[in-house]
Amino acid sequence: MFHYLKGTITMSFDDGVVLETSGVGFEINLAGASPLFGMVGQEALVYTAFVVREDDMSLYGFVSKEELRLFQLLRTVNGIGAKAALAILSAASAAEIVKAILLEDVSVLTRASGVGKKIAQRVVMELKDKVASLEEMGSLVRASGAAPQPAEEPRESANAAEAVKALMALGYAKSEAADAVSEVDAEGLTLEELIMAALRGAGKAR
Repeated sequence: MFHYLKGTITMSFDDGVVLETSGVGFEINLAGASPLFGMVGQEALVYTAFVVREDDMSLYGFVSKEELRLFQLLRTVNGIGAKAALAILSAASAAEIVKAILLEDVSVLTRASGVGKKIAQRVVMELKDKVASLEEMGSLVRASGAAPQPAEEPRESANAAEAVKALMALGYAKSEAADAVSEVDAEGLTLEELIMAALRGAGKAR
């Protein structure tokens, strides 16, 4: 219903903020670490999800389209509602959650209140292919501000460069990302496979 709202944050409360636009104050639920909590009195653009249940209608707000997309993906998992999805996003950054899903690291997901090991394993199983898709990885790369590679590069070279940028978007230093990618025999691998293999290697190196 609402893709985003733009206005002034007039107050904050334990679980969110009120954003006023055109004389209307919208109560928006936020992840616990959202920077929007610290923006009372300032103008903000908030990406939103409007969630309707039998007994409730609520807005959930995010500072980026990537966070909103991840929230929406989490809600597709059986047993994950809006509150559980928000709890996961409160426990770690979007990039950390994507990395945890790709590496099948359920410990990151179980930091969230109300998310046990079984539900975390279900999140990994149901979302691993979705968050590792080229579209999703491309979103994270674009969010990092990295420039695209020229189209005329050889496929293996272009894939390696994109894999390095994807790892950097997930929080690795450029040198760590480059080393991890260089350790993988990329011949015959898709970009998705290369990224996942490099992530496994980078995780072991830390």
